[in-house]
Amino acid sequence: MLQLVEVRTRQGDLLSLPLEDDSSGLRVAKIEGLGPVKATLVSSSFANMDGEEYQSSRREPRNIKLEIELDPDPESEDTVYGLRKQLYKFFMPKSEVTFRLYMADGLEVDIVGRVETCEPEMFTQEPTIGISVMCFKPDFYELTPELVPGTTTSGDVPITIEYAGSIETGIQLTLNVDRTLPEFSVFHVPPNDETVQLDFNSDPLEAGDVLTISTVRGSKGAILTRAGVDSSVLYGISPQSKWIELQPGTNTIRVYAEGADIPLSIQYINKYGGL
Repeated sequence: MLQLVEVRTRQGDLLSLPLEDDSSGLRVAKIEGLGPVKATLVSSSFANMDGEEYQSSRREPRNIKLEIELDPDPESEDTVYGLRKQLYKFFMPKSEVTFRLYMADGLEVDIVGRVETCEPEMFTQEPTIGISVMCFKPDFYELTPELVPGTTTSGDVPITIEYAGSIETGIQLTLNVDRTLPEFSVFHVPPNDETVQLDFNSDPLEAGDVLTISTVRGSKGAILTRAGVDSSVLYGISPQSKWIELQPGTNTIRVYAEGADIPLSIQYINKYGGL
């Protein structure tokens, strides 16, 4: 159950909207668009074949709609007009806002959007404002990343990750190299048991190097930090490799490298397709 909605502007202004407390004069009457968004499915038809063949799918942007009732306190200086101006400060069309939603079970998530409309009903005894916000990246994400420590292995013992999110998420794999390392492979087995492999092979890594590989959509890459200087080593990732994404449920990741174990860490953010 949703308990509290906070709205932040890019300038850092904060608006708090408790769902069961209207002492501020702002009462959240309705929120829409928090469930899973619609998926667009792409398929192809073929001659002499019944039906169609599935090709791909993607999820559409999220449209969050709020209906806020204005109920000023007669004993305060706030008026309906003043409350309306307060909301305009946060929900002027075209502006960017960040929603932070607090659930009763302790879950706290963020989502970023652009205000599409802010439409007040002025000439009525019960004034309201209807707000529409488009979130072009439709997922809710937790505020704090998860960090899983581990080591490379020359055997077959993997690192187990229980991914709590409901939408696939990329990882950031960091190797703190303490010996010469010419190459290694990352094997990911999601809940469906289909193994995904990512191979890295470039100039040998040296003791003291830090290699960071990101499989997060929109920021994929490989960065080598040597003597305090960062450089891209994306060329070291084999073109045949597949970018690793954790799936909801139990995932295993095995970083295979011959020789002594090398310390590493795996960082990811829990993402949710709906609340």
